[in-house]
Formats: sequence, structure tokens, C-alpha cells
Amino acid sequence: MGRATSQGEAALLTWLLWAAIAACVVVTYGRLDPAETYHVSREGVGGGLSRAVTFVNFPIALVAIALALVALAALPVRAWWAAVPAIALCATIPLFNDQADLDAHWGNALPAVGVAIAGGLTVAATARAGGSFAPRRSWDAARVVIAALLVLVSLPWIGAELGFHFPGDVFMGEELGRDGGEDIAAVHLGHHHGLDGAMLVLTGLLLSRVAVAGRRLRVALQCYLGLMLAYGAVNVVQDGWNEQLHKRGTTDLSIPSALLPSFTAVWVVVLALAGVAALALRREDRRASYSAP
Repeated sequence: MGRATSQGEAALLTWLLWAAIAACVVVTYGRLDPAETYHVSREGVGGGLSRAVTFVNFPIALVAIALALVALAALPVRAWWAAVPAIALCATIPLFNDQADLDAHWGNALPAVGVAIAGGLTVAATARAGGSFAPRRSWDAARVVIAALLVLVSLPWIGAELGFHFPGDVFMGEELGRDGGEDIAAVHLGHHHGLDGAMLVLTGLLLSRVAVAGRRLRVALQCYLGLMLAYGAVNVVQDGWNEQLHKRGTTDLSIPSALLPSFTAVWVVVLALAGVAALALRREDRRASYSAP
């Protein structure tokens, strides 16, 4: 079995990173008063688990689609019979998730099942292809720099994820900020879609290192990762801009939400960046060699 289809950072590290965030969600929402967080109403352990379920729906289901494609690179053709339902179930998240109500309900089970199937595909792919890391890629240095910048801008969100306001004056945190004429903490405690965006970009950087032998599957994965990178980056900028600049009063300009696809200027930017990112991944890919599994 060639290293091209190994599931190292392609899947195992990606699952580990998202599992760590999910664990923080359970603990933080389990111990904080719902009024201190964002659009939840349940308390205690039940509240933490409830918020973790909606977190598994969004954004983990988006990541699970990419992970299913990566797993397919190491599995026989018949694995599509599991991958297609997994991808379809993960794609139902707009039907069952509402940012205005982040308490779990029975509809959240469907995307969660898709995530579970994708996890099973990763286990099967790892058993078949191994868990070693992919060979070094030409743009790995750029990946490291981007990852470091993402961690830096995510510090207030990481603190909020752990249940505290990031200290100091560089970033807005517990300071009151403007939000629709109401004075509230600039960075509420709990989970933020800005951190989701940063994690999606990190995930795209990791998964784009994998060498996939099949041309059609490789192109599909690169296009999806291009969209993931663009969507994540725009949400990082949108959440960071509104919390750190608009709420601070530095500018009256706020960036509209890009969480849901829409016929708006912000989604023109997302799609344009997705095209650029996909082409960049294709260019890097041409320098790599592939071996069929």
C-alpha cells in the first residue's frame, strides 16, 4: 500500500482536533449559565451535550464530507455505498440547524449519523492504508505560517471556548461593544463561528496535503477543500472584524453574515476565493506524483 492514501494528518489528526473542540463545548456549556453564551437555554451536563450535538451538525458535518472523500482514496469502489449516504446526510445540516436556536432536537440526529458513517470510513481506510503522514508538499511552509496566524487571531475565541474572556487590551473580550444599539460583551463566552472558520481553514490545509491517486476523486476533493478554505477564511474575517473593530467603534462598517449560502456580495467573495483556492491546490498538486492504491 503506497503512502498516497495513508490517513495520517488527512483524517486522524483532523478528527482529533475537532474532538478536542467538541470536548471543550461539552465542558464549557455544561458549567456556564446559558445567559453567558449564545442562543442556548439548557443548563448543566445536558446543556453541554445538547450544544455538542449541534456542533457535530455544524460545522463537523461539513468536515465529515471531506473526510469521507479522503477515506475513499484508500478504500475499494464498493465503499461508495457507505460514502454517498454519509455525504447526503451531512449535507442536510441547513434543514436542522438554526443559529437562533442552538439547542439540540431530534432532527440533528440525521447529520450526526452522516458524521458517524464518515468516522467509520476513516477507521476502515486507516486499517487498510495505515496512519502515516503524507510526504512533504511544496507549500507546507505557507501552511505553517497561515496556521500560526489563525491561532493568533483566534485567541479571543479559544479563551471563550474554554469559558473565559481573553485578558489584555489587544483584543476585545469582556469589554462592552456595540451590537444593534445594545451594549454587550464584545466576545461572548462559548463557541464562535469565527473559531469554526479558523478550524475549517486548518482542516483544509491538512487535508490538502494528501495525495489522492484517482483523478476524479482528487479534483472533487480539491474543489471541496477550496470551498472549505474560502468559507472558513471569510467567516474568520467576518467574525473578527465585527467583534474587534465594529464593536470597538473603530469603524461603522460591519460585514454581513456568510454562514448560509445566499445571493449576496459576501457569497460572491466566498465563491471567488473558493475558485482561487481550488486552482492553487491544483497547481501544487501537479508537482506531486501519485501511485494507485
